[in-house]
Amino acid sequence: MSDVAQAARAIEDGELVVYPTETVYGLGANAVDADAVERAFEVKGRARDKPVSLGVPSVERAREYTEPTERELAFMREFLPGPVTVVVERRESVPDVLTAGRDRVGVRVPDHELALELLDASDAPVTATSANLSGTGSVREVEALSDEVRDAVSVVLDGGRTDGAESTVVDVQAGEIHRRGAMSEEIDAWLERN
Repeated sequence: MSDVAQAARAIEDGELVVYPTETVYGLGANAVDADAVERAFEVKGRARDKPVSLGVPSVERAREYTEPTERELAFMREFLPGPVTVVVERRESVPDVLTAGRDRVGVRVPDHELALELLDASDAPVTATSANLSGTGSVREVEALSDEVRDAVSVVLDGGRTDGAESTVVDVQAGEIHRRGAMSEEIDAWLERN
């Protein structure tokens, strides 16, 4: 069984994995399994009032878990896959723990071959949160994983060094960038035009 298949099976079994993206390494759990999401929060030491995004292999798969507007869909088709997180209306299958009780959820389609393989192989969306302890720097290579994270995960997918830029978090409906990162200027221009 390939490493990707092992990681996908681990996610389906409610376990945690580490996977690379084009920005930083992510901590993956089944994003629609509240217990698995809770474990990801626990390992990171992340405050429960801070939502976590979900990763999927395509905009079409995102629609199984979210209800984007036409404008949001147009934006997603323009910028995904890419280093962008798009905040959209969630469906009921997305648990409160992932969104900190909010009605909206961040969607990520990473532009990274190994990440997309994992997301495609997984039957469920995967948490898209950095694989670091809260308050510490993002992880750009497997060697930099903390012992706490390494000990808590079942599989680590090594994709080499990542570029380290944070994804840009966008609320298209509000026309706002919540966190500036990669492609911020192109996103500003799109929001102004559309």
